[in-house]
Order: sequence, then structure tokens, then C-alpha cells
Amino acid sequence: MSVYLVVFIVLSYFVWIKCIYNRRRRTLVKSLKHVLHVSPGRELDGADIRALIVTAHPDDECMFFAPTIIRLVELNASVHLLCLSEGNYYHQGAQRKQELLNSCAVLGIPGSRVTIVDHKKLPDDPKTEWSVSLVSSVIVKHIRAHSFNMVLTFDGRGVSGHANHIAIHKAVSHLGSSGQVPDDCCLLSLVTVGLLRKYISFLELPLSWLLPSCLLCTTGSQGYRQAKEAMFCHRTQLLWFRHLYIAFSRYMFVNTFQIVPQGPKNLKIY
Repeated sequence: MSVYLVVFIVLSYFVWIKCIYNRRRRTLVKSLKHVLHVSPGRELDGADIRALIVTAHPDDECMFFAPTIIRLVELNASVHLLCLSEGNYYHQGAQRKQELLNSCAVLGIPGSRVTIVDHKKLPDDPKTEWSVSLVSSVIVKHIRAHSFNMVLTFDGRGVSGHANHIAIHKAVSHLGSSGQVPDDCCLLSLVTVGLLRKYISFLELPLSWLLPSCLLCTTGSQGYRQAKEAMFCHRTQLLWFRHLYIAFSRYMFVNTFQIVPQGPKNLKIY
């Protein structure tokens, strides 16, 4: 009897996952309307979404943000990427820059919408603490130049705990709290999950669906193949453990975001 119960529970769990996937477009559109403050009676047009993904290194875009990029591109949103370093830790900057452009092309972001920063004070180095004021300045200039209404980046734990990821979150949080972000622009941070949740692949989806978040982006098997192809563009980074990451990471299937709080506009901090 216990065997039948286990089988029933397992099958029910997979049916639950299937139902969530079937509702993923409706769930995404509803969440986007909420974060962008679109009135309930108005249809959301993908062309109204001008999204900026802010990352620290080439390969962050597909390792951590692939489900979000794929889903926004499917909605015909204007998706841009701002990468704050060339990933030159092992002196492979030029090669990694091209890998990033190839990866973005696979994910649906044309090269004209990709900006890669090469600044001596923003090295790819987990031991170097990036200047929050410098990172803030680079990001806010990019936001204003392109009139983005959505900025997505890392949360305070940086998904992998990398110091450069965390510095970006601190910079975006500073922009929000100091009122430097335009009124129509929302700031979102990618939720870092625990080790177990991180490495149970798509099986983690029901937990992300149940737990509160402001935005949930999911991909199915086709989206996973697209994210995997993007990962394979980063040939210099395909060490053995990256293959395990591709096979088991929930970030290849699921992204959840929380709102980064924003304070009064044009507040001066001394």
C-alpha cells in the first residue's frame, strides 16, 4: 500500500509541475502588469517593456537569468544587457566578450543591445570590492540613456555569493533608496535560494510558485535547450562542474524576483 502511495504522490507532484508550466504565460503577464503598474483593464504589450539585465561577468546572463531573458523576448519586450566586466580574471577578456555576444544572440538579445564595460576599477575578481558609487553611476547613466522601465539584477547574496554580484545589488539598492531612478522604472533582484533548492532542477518549481515573489519566470524543455545552448557558447568556462550546473541548477528553469525598495526621488545623500 505504501508503494502505491509513493507512486501517487510522485505522479501528483509531476502533474502539479505540468499545471504550473501550462499557466506560466498568464502568471508572467499578471506579475509584469503588477510590477510595471499597468492598470487592470489594460492589455500588456510586450513593446511597452524596456528591460535591462545587469550582470557582472560574461556567462552570468545564461547561468542565472536565462529563463527571464527567454520569457521577456517571447513577449517581444526590448531586452538589453549591461555586463560590468569583460571577465578578464584569467586574461581571456577578448574571447569571453565574443562568447557573451554569441550567448546573447542565442537568448534573443542582439549585439546592438549588449553593453560590456571595461573599466580598470571594475575587474573580474572575487577579492576586489567594486565601488558602489562607480557601479551606481554606470548603471543610472545606462538607465537614463535608454529609458528602461525595468532593471533586473542580483540580490544581496548574489546567487553564488560572488563579491562582484553583491556589489551590483548594493549599487542598485543605493540608486533606489536615493531616488535616482526614474519614476516609471522598477528595480528587481533575483532571489538566491539555498543549496538544496538550487540543485534539484525543475523539481524546485512548485516551491518557487508557492513562496511569495514579485515576478516568476519559468521555461520548459525548449527554453532549457536554448539556455543550455547559450551556456555552451562560453567555451572557456565549460569546466566539469559547469556541466553539473547545467544539468541540475534550477536557475536554468526558474527565476524569482523581489522588488528593490525605492525612496523619495532626487534625495541627496551627504
